[in-house]
Amino acid sequence: MSNIQEKIEQELANARQVCGTDGATSAECAAAWDAVEELQAEASHQQQSHPEQTSFEKYCADNPDAAECRLYDD
Repeated sequence: MSNIQEKIEQELANARQVCGTDGATSAECAAAWDAVEELQAEASHQQQSHPEQTSFEKYCADNPDAAECRLYDD
């Protein structure tokens, strides 16, 4: 995930530079901010598709035979 964060930081710097030189209403400025938004959306998507395990889930992964981790069929 840090790789995508680095890319976001690079695109943020690029967007600020482009908007500073070409103006905030230029097409190049809008395109630069679109690139930032796309990367942020991808980072959010990756975070949602790989949620972090809770402490209980980690415990059960390490101790699958523990009583509180057993799964029963109905």
